[in-house]
Amino acid sequence: MGSGFGDRLKQERLLRTLTQAELGGALYSANYISLLESGHREPTDEIIKALAEQLQLSTHTLQTWVHSASPEESEYLVASLNAWQCWDTRDFPGAAHNAQTAAEKACSNKDAAMWWNMTYLRATSLLRNSDFTESVDVLKGLLDHPLTTGSHSLSLRTRQILAAALLGLGRLNDAAEQAELAVKTGAGTSDEEYSAYLLALQTLIGVLAESGRLEKAWSHCLTLNDALTEATPAQTAGEMHWVIGNVAFLQNDVAEGLKHHSMASKLLSPTQDLARWAQFNKATAWVRLAAGVLEAETLEAIERSELAHSVVGATSTETLELSLLRARWLYLNNDLTKALALLTTINSQKAQLGSHIAGDTALLLGQVLKDLDRTDDAFEAFADAKNLFTTAGAGDRRSQASENIEKLKSSQNPAGTTQVS
Repeated sequence: MGSGFGDRLKQERLLRTLTQAELGGALYSANYISLLESGHREPTDEIIKALAEQLQLSTHTLQTWVHSASPEESEYLVASLNAWQCWDTRDFPGAAHNAQTAAEKACSNKDAAMWWNMTYLRATSLLRNSDFTESVDVLKGLLDHPLTTGSHSLSLRTRQILAAALLGLGRLNDAAEQAELAVKTGAGTSDEEYSAYLLALQTLIGVLAESGRLEKAWSHCLTLNDALTEATPAQTAGEMHWVIGNVAFLQNDVAEGLKHHSMASKLLSPTQDLARWAQFNKATAWVRLAAGVLEAETLEAIERSELAHSVVGATSTETLELSLLRARWLYLNNDLTKALALLTTINSQKAQLGSHIAGDTALLLGQVLKDLDRTDDAFEAFADAKNLFTTAGAGDRRSQASENIEKLKSSQNPAGTTQVS
C-alpha cells in the first residue's frame, strides 16, 4: 500500500467530499494530489502547511501522517477506502459494513479520529439506505462520545444527521428537537462549518414543514434566503431554493414556490449528483400536488424522478414513496381504480415507511375509498391515518384524518338520527 500520509490524505479528502482539484486549489494540480495520495511524491513542510489549511486541520496532525503505515493502520485504512468506494457507487450497505470494520480496527489501534469518521460514515450510509432505526442507534452512541461532546463542529454534524434519521422514522418531534439543537450549535459558526449549519437549518425547515408548523418553517426560510449570496456554490444554492420553495407551496403561495423551484432546477445539476436531482424532482412534484398544481410540469417532475431513481437505484422505501406520488397524481386526475391498486400495495408495506408517510398513504387511501362509496373501508383507512399521524406528531394531518371521519359520520347520520359513537 502507499504511504501512511497518502492514505490518510485521501481519507480526509473523501470525508469532506472534495475532489483532488478542490483540495489542491490554486497551488497544486489534481495530478499532483493524486501522486501524493498514491505515495509517489513525498510532502514537503510547505505542502503539509497548505494542505492542512485546506482540510482545516492542524499542521501537526498532517505531520504525524508522514510515516509508513503499520500493518494495523493499513488494515483500517484499506477498510475506510473500501467504504468510500462503496459510497461513491451508491452501495450503501457495503459502505456501512466497511465503515464499521474500519471503525472497529481503528478503535483497537486507539485511533479515535478515524473511529469517529468511520462511525459517522456508517451512520450516514445506513440513513441513505433507509435503515433509519440502526442509523439512529449508531448516532446516539456517537453523540455521547467525548470527541463529539467536546466539539461544536462534530456535535452539529451528528445532530443534523440524527434529525434526518428521526425524520425518516416519522418521529417528527424528536427530529425537530435534534435539528433545533444543531442549528443552535451552528449559529455564529466559523466559515468552515457554515455549510454544515446551513444543512442543519434546511433539515429543521423540512421537519417543521412535515409537522405542519409552516409559520415557524417559513421564518427559518427567510433566514436561509438571506444567506444566499453570489458566492454560494450552485449546488448548495439550488438545495436552499428547493427547501424554501417546498414551504412556499405548502403555504399555498404557488407563485413563490414556482419561483424558488425554478431557480433550484437551474442550479441543481443531474450530472453532478443524479441522486439529489431525483429527490428534488420527487419533492417538487409532491408539493405541487399538495398545492393543487396539476400542470404538465408536475407530471414531468414525477417522470424525471422515476427515471433518475431507476438509474441510480432506489431503495425499497424510495420506491414506495415514488408509488405514493404517482397514486396521488392518479387520484387528483380522477383515475380512482389505478390509484386504489397502487395504494393497496403501498399500504401492505407501510412498515417500511416513516409514520408520517404511512399516514399520508392511509389518508389518501381513505379518500379514494370514500369516492368509490366504500364507506366502511374508508372509515378504517382514516382511523389508521389518524393513529399514524398521532404517532408521528403531525397534528395538522391528524386533524385532516379526524375531519374526514366526522364527515363520513355526518353523511351516514342525517339530521334527526342518532349519531354513531
